[in-house]
Order: sequence, then structure tokens, then C-alpha cells
Amino acid sequence: MKTSFTLIAFLIHLSLTSPAQAALRAGAHVADATPKELPVLVNGGMTSRSIKEVGSRITARAIVLDDGKTQLAIVVVDSCMLPRAFLDDVKVAVNKNTGIRTSKQFICATHTHSAPSCMGALGTSPDPRYPMLLKRKIIEAVATAQKNLEPAQVGAAVFDANEFTALRRWVIRPDRVRNDPFGNPTVRATMHAGGNWDDVTGETGPEDPDFSLVSFQSLKGRPIAVLSNFSMHYFSGGIKGVNADYFGMFNDRMELALTPPNNETLHPPFVSALGHGCSGDIWRRDYTKRPLDNPKIEDYTDALVKKTLAAYKKIKYKRDATLAMAQTDLPLKFRAPNAQLLEWARGIVAKTEGLPKTQPEIYAREQIFLHERPEATLCLQAIRIGDIGLTGIPNEVYALTGLKQKAVSPLSTTITFDLANGSEGYIPPPEQHVLGGYNTWAARTAGLEPSAEPRIAEACIQLLEKVAGKPRRKLVTPRGPAAEAIAKLKPTAWWRFDEFAGPRAEDEMNRHDGIYEIQVAYQLAGPHSGKFTPGQVNRAAHFVGQRMQARLPKLGSSYTVSLWFWNGMPNGSREVLGWMFSRGRNHALNSGESLGLNAKGQLIFRSGEKTFTGKTVAPRWTWHHATLVRNSDTARIYLDGELQIEAKINAPLPVQSLFLGGRHDNQANWEGRLDEAAMFERALTIKEVRALSN
Repeated sequence: MKTSFTLIAFLIHLSLTSPAQAALRAGAHVADATPKELPVLVNGGMTSRSIKEVGSRITARAIVLDDGKTQLAIVVVDSCMLPRAFLDDVKVAVNKNTGIRTSKQFICATHTHSAPSCMGALGTSPDPRYPMLLKRKIIEAVATAQKNLEPAQVGAAVFDANEFTALRRWVIRPDRVRNDPFGNPTVRATMHAGGNWDDVTGETGPEDPDFSLVSFQSLKGRPIAVLSNFSMHYFSGGIKGVNADYFGMFNDRMELALTPPNNETLHPPFVSALGHGCSGDIWRRDYTKRPLDNPKIEDYTDALVKKTLAAYKKIKYKRDATLAMAQTDLPLKFRAPNAQLLEWARGIVAKTEGLPKTQPEIYAREQIFLHERPEATLCLQAIRIGDIGLTGIPNEVYALTGLKQKAVSPLSTTITFDLANGSEGYIPPPEQHVLGGYNTWAARTAGLEPSAEPRIAEACIQLLEKVAGKPRRKLVTPRGPAAEAIAKLKPTAWWRFDEFAGPRAEDEMNRHDGIYEIQVAYQLAGPHSGKFTPGQVNRAAHFVGQRMQARLPKLGSSYTVSLWFWNGMPNGSREVLGWMFSRGRNHALNSGESLGLNAKGQLIFRSGEKTFTGKTVAPRWTWHHATLVRNSDTARIYLDGELQIEAKINAPLPVQSLFLGGRHDNQANWEGRLDEAAMFERALTIKEVRALSN
């Protein structure tokens, strides 16, 4: 008896003094939500449409996780969009059936454009019958996944799937601006404009090529579920009838590949759930290449599955992962129409017979909706699974927004799901609103105020900090050998153009920050990442006819500007393709000095009213290095380290202001990217110039 008491005492002591091991459990289930009654309304297009056949099953895929303290549900639904009111109702019902709190339910849409409509958008209304069926199936998916809970381990992988995704939103040349549905020439950027290279100057932002997957296995290594995420808008075409797009095809193929033999009678079926990443400006077709690729949906999906399975096999698992989940409501205003626009809209709607068919009719009706609902409250969520972070945003999110979160997240792997817990349309970053295009036109599909994106991104980062229990990481741009070569020459100012947002252009030397004007896009790929920013993509700014201004009070008659440029204008499109650098008084004519490209793509230097021309053509859409060396009354201009222009000029005016991305008089401003611009208060030697151009 004494021995038994001693053993019990020892076990109690051990339980009190040993660190607690999390007992992670995971369960998953797929509920078939294919519509039973046809035809069914399908949204995702400008005008209303209905489909009377089924091409592939529609599903609700649930994963339930439990660590003994927190239980949560993640659901991926084959739907274009799911309204918050519908999901709030679903979550209450799920809570009644499972006990999982509504704030611990994360439900997102895949954004297939071929699923039954649960939400009115543009010309389409919600299907009157389908939402009730989908509600029952989401409840079924979560409840069954909960019943399937078992001890589990978790791991994550991220791989580069660049060949499967690309930017679909492109900047339109300044002389080919298009009209919006309201009759105004506001469209400087829009989707799929890159199909005609002569119309455009380049992409409007970065892509996010990361394909992320979170894998849950039994303790013996049997697959339970894989939650995946990819920034690719949707496939479109390839399957007739109501269907789950490539999302459903991907999941079916993953389940076929990872389901163990004879699993049906022993364990619950393995579940694959592919969610929608930050894809508001992303699609599968790469407009930078010719000929344009057009694979079959089966070939595209099979190739993506192959890469996913290769990454899956390398995942390392943890058994002690704990869970945390946080949620916040963010109130935001819609861009409600003013009195004049509302009067126009009412006039159009009054004359519209039946459902709207033209763009003016569609967007007139949307103004009525925005007037009747002037604000929204967004449900934002973050989940931590061990050192893996998930965020959910009820919008069509641009790739830039996801990159902002990844850059500073306190967790080792961070994944953003859009169209989660509601659907409040596109959220372009503020600078993209200025450029216009479909993604910005005020409607239920893009109606939130221009400041919405930075507020949403910051709220998500704060949620990540909360679930991680530690602060965000500090942004640090690494310095490779090319960057060190600039630093070694001790520049007066050095703008790396790697900001996520304006208006401040940070000086690497912490002396002379510049200010961006509003038409600038951020985080485009810059030159020579391995040399400038080893381990990550070198980033550049894309100037859309406006400039960055700075002041250097001590700049004298001898100075040097070194910069990398990427021209977006076609040769011959205008007399001066663009001015990339200028020193002079703002708006002053025929004064100062400027560096740019002529119609042939040759460097030009203008001093006062004199223009000097270089010899070599710098091809469009390629990176080149330019150096302007001013030594009192002599100017030397170099392209990629080779002398192009040597000119005798007058001593410059004592002007402190300088401009990058345009001229001081705002004429023929730059249309393209600039990067790694450095100013020196002396004339560099030819040896130093060539050191910077390598």
C-alpha cells in the first residue's frame, strides 16, 4: 500500500512540474452541397445568368481543430461570394449543433464563378432556394468533422508556383485612357489590358507566387486533411454547368493521391480544401509573355497538384501545436453616391426594363444599393496553429495586402484567405483607386472607402500579434554586394523604392526622405535581386505619370545621380518617352536639368533649353543603369557604365529641389519603374560609375 501511495504522489509531482504537452486533435469532412433544384442562378459575371446542368459537385469542406483549450472550425465553400448576414446565421446554427463558438468559426469562399449564387452582385441576384441548402451542408460538414476529431500532428510547406499565377491588372498608357461606366476618362489601369502591349506600360503591382499548405496527419502519419491557399483568381472555362472550378478539381485529385488504400472502412476520408488567396489583381495568364498560354483546366490543375505533392512529402510535423484565434469587427464606409450621381443613377434605373444589361445600367443600380447601405462592418479573423498564422478578410484582396502581412508577421508561416466571413468587394490599396478600372468602380463589388485597405491590413497584423503573443517583425531590407557598393561611396541620399505604400519615400541614409505624388504603384520587381537584396525580391516603384520630390539643401554645382530604370512606354509613342530625373524649381519652364529617354529609347539630357542625345537604345521593359555626373560646367551621362553624352553646360541654378519619376515642369513624366536611386554631392569617377552599374 505504501508503494502505491508513493507512486501516486510521484505521478502528481510529475504532472505539476513537467511542461504540459498540447494534445492537438483534428477532424475533417466534405459535405456535398450540389444544388438539387435546377436551373440555379450563378453570379460572378456582369449580368444575370442561370445554369440548368451540373458539371462537378459543389462542396463545403470543414476542418475542426482542438487543443484541449480552444476548439475552432475552418470551412472552405465552393462559392463565388458569401454575404456576412448569411454566414452569421450559419455560425449561430453551427454553434447550436456543435458548441463551437461563433467567434471560433472561419468560413471562406473559393470564388469559383460557376457556383450557385448566395449573394447579389452586379447584375445577379441570390438564388431564392440554394442558400438554405448550403446552410444545412455547412452545418453537416462542421458537425461531422467534429465527430471525426482524433489526435493529430501538423506541419506546413510553402513553394513557389510562379508559373501558375500572374498580374491581370495593368497600367494603360497616358494617351489611351478609357472611360468608366459613368462616362468619365478615369481608367489608367484595368484588368487584362496587358493583352495588347501597345496599350500599356506595365503591371500595377506585385504578384504573390507562394502556394501554401497546412497538413494534418494522425500520430502514425495517416493524412487527415490538407488546407491549401493560392493567389489565383479562378480558371474560367473548361467545365460546363455548375461547377467548383479548378479549386474542386484540385481537391479531388489531392484526395485521390493521398487517400490510403482501404481507408473507407477504417478511418474518416481524407479531406483537401483549397482556399482563395490574395487574388483581386491576380489571374493565371501571364501577359508579359508571348504567345499567351491557354492550357486546359485539367493540365493546369494536374501540374499544380504534382508540385503540391512534392512539397507535401517534405513537410515536418509537430505534435505539440497549440491553437489561438482572435476576431475583430472593423466599421468602414461605402463610397456612397453624391446627389448628382444619385440623380443620374435613378434616371437610368427608371428607364431600365427588367434586369440591367449594359454597364451604365449595372452601375446605376449599384449606386442605389450603396446609397441605401452607406457603411459596413467587416469581420476580420486570425488563427494560430503552432507557429502557422492564418488571416481571413471578407474582400477580394490584392497581392500587395497579403505581402504586407507576411513581411511583418510574428509567425514563421503566414497565409491570408480572402472572401472569409463575408464579402465586401475588392479592396484596392489607396494608390490603385487613383488609377481607376473595374476593381475600383463604386459598387457592391468594390464600394469601400479608399482608406479601407491599409486599415484592414493593419487590423490583421494586430490580430496576428494577438494570437502569436508577440510583436510584429521589423522590416529590414538586406544589402547585397550591389547595395554595399552604393553604401561604400557614401551617398547623400539613397532611395531604394521598396515601400509598401506612400507618401514617404524613405532615404536609406536617414537624411532626406522624399514624398511620392499619388500615381505611384509599389512593390514591383526590381533589378538583380541576388545582388541588391539576397534572399528576397528586390522591389521597385512603378511611376504612373507622377513624381517623387525631395530636397537636398547642400547640393552644389558638382553632383552625381545614379539610378536603375525600366521604361514602360513603346518606342515612338511620344517625343520623349519619359523624364526619370530632374533638378529645378517645381513647374518652372525651360530651366533646370533633366535626364530621360527620347522616342527611340536613347538617353537624353536637357540643360535649360539645350538637349543632348546619347548613342545606345535601352530596350523597353528591361532594367538599365543610368548615371548623370555633373562636374561644374561639364555633364557626363552613362548607360550601363558606358559614356553616352558629354556636354558643356552653364553652371546650374542653386536649386535644392529634385524630382525622380518626372520633370520639374511636370512634362512627359516617367511611365515605368525606378529603383536604387542614389545622390552624391560630388562628381563620381568613371571607375566608381562602373562599380555602381555592375
